[in-house]
Amino acid sequence: MRVGKQLYWVFQLSGWGLFVFVNVFFAFIFDKVEWKFWLRIMIFIALGLLLTHIMRWVIHRTNILLKPLQAQITGFISITVVFTLLLAISDTYTQQYFDILQTRSVANKAGAIPRLILYNAFYSFVYLFIWNCIYFIYHYIEKSRKQQVDTLKLEALVKELELKTIKAHINPHFIFNSLNGIRALVDENPERARKAVTELSNILRSSMQVEKAETINFEKELNIVKDYLALENMRFEDRLKVIYEIDEDTLDQQVPPMMLQTLVENAIKHGISKQLNGGVVKIISDFKNRNHELIVQNTGYLNGALNGYEGFGLSSTQDRLHLLYGDRANFEIRQVTPTLVEAKLSIPVEAK
Repeated sequence: MRVGKQLYWVFQLSGWGLFVFVNVFFAFIFDKVEWKFWLRIMIFIALGLLLTHIMRWVIHRTNILLKPLQAQITGFISITVVFTLLLAISDTYTQQYFDILQTRSVANKAGAIPRLILYNAFYSFVYLFIWNCIYFIYHYIEKSRKQQVDTLKLEALVKELELKTIKAHINPHFIFNSLNGIRALVDENPERARKAVTELSNILRSSMQVEKAETINFEKELNIVKDYLALENMRFEDRLKVIYEIDEDTLDQQVPPMMLQTLVENAIKHGISKQLNGGVVKIISDFKNRNHELIVQNTGYLNGALNGYEGFGLSSTQDRLHLLYGDRANFEIRQVTPTLVEAKLSIPVEAK
């Protein structure tokens, strides 16, 4: 608020100062500089400063700037006309009082003062119209800028809330599937079930450490995935084969937390677990066309739903990519061979 007031007085004094400069310049050119000229200028400036300041108070008091544009224009014209008359009348009678009217010889003639008021009103209207134009345009632009900033803040808040909501769904989704895997081991092999609980604890500890971040190093994400696959290996044994093709230069790239984990989990749930003889999960990380590509391939079928998104995990992957990267990121899932499904993420490489 203090900055706004300071800026207002800078404009106010600069504007009226420019008015004085222009009038003095032309007065020197036409050789009309005399004490009466200076007194008329001082009176007009004093009245102009006073009335425009009151006019500003009226504008704020009536909340014209908060009204629809048509109402603002109507108020703008009305206020300009009213204060034009006030300025012209007060300036004319003040000059008459000090006997410095430029048309003093006709000042006492019938109808002279009203004509002088109309004459002064014409010029006063021009000055106040310009003053109001600058004032209203400034506040209109400032209001638009503030709305844009508020809109951006709101969009950022919405994105943050959406990301938190998605993460809140992902973690229970992951825990539910993992617990189902552990439950299958409880009766069959209690010792291995206890090891599985320890493994799950490690995974949850890692996920809790990164859940507050929008992105993490790919190496951390990959370690969580390796823990998860180690857990699933205890359930599937030799039915699950895991292959890693990781470019070490990609390990320090930023990726959304739990995203690769979601794709691997989906590969296990909808691919390997439905194959009588199990299958392969292959994880590929590489650079391609200035993008970081993450590929998860698994034995299985899409049941004809090419490029479809099945379940919460895959739909949330698409949503998160859009929220974080907009159109710069891409996600697709397809049947690359009759027995192999591929989920591919393409994330822009951030400049360092």
